[in-house]
Amino acid sequence: MLNSTNMKKLFANSVTPVYCVGETLEEYEAGVTKEVCRTQTVAAFKDVCPKCAERVVIAYEPVWAIGTGKTATNEIAQDVCAYIRSVVAELYGQETADKVRIQYGGSVKPNNVKEYLTQPNIDGALVGGASLKVESFVEMIENLIA
Repeated sequence: MLNSTNMKKLFANSVTPVYCVGETLEEYEAGVTKEVCRTQTVAAFKDVCPKCAERVVIAYEPVWAIGTGKTATNEIAQDVCAYIRSVVAELYGQETADKVRIQYGGSVKPNNVKEYLTQPNIDGALVGGASLKVESFVEMIENLIA
């Protein structure tokens, strides 16, 4: 598990951390997505300096969407990513929060990647299974540049 101690070790070795946050299906259905993401984000950034914090890539990756084919709507993904950015802003200020890259990574596919990436607080996509098939990956790129 990537915690603040391990994150600081990554920075010391010039590695950019990609920190995944997200809730289980039970947590999602209970309506505690934001609380779970806040707890995970605050724990990971504990004692991390602002200059290091702005180098982190955070991926909102709901556990319930990994490998299930289920995805968060782009509105849900945008809302949670905006919330995560607000947590970083509380910790470090808005300038640092604006520099942190926040991605969505829950069953990103060629047919939905563009909608995610048009959201103002989604800076990229963490692509899993769709990146393993050349055809899917090429289709994803083609959909982005179309």
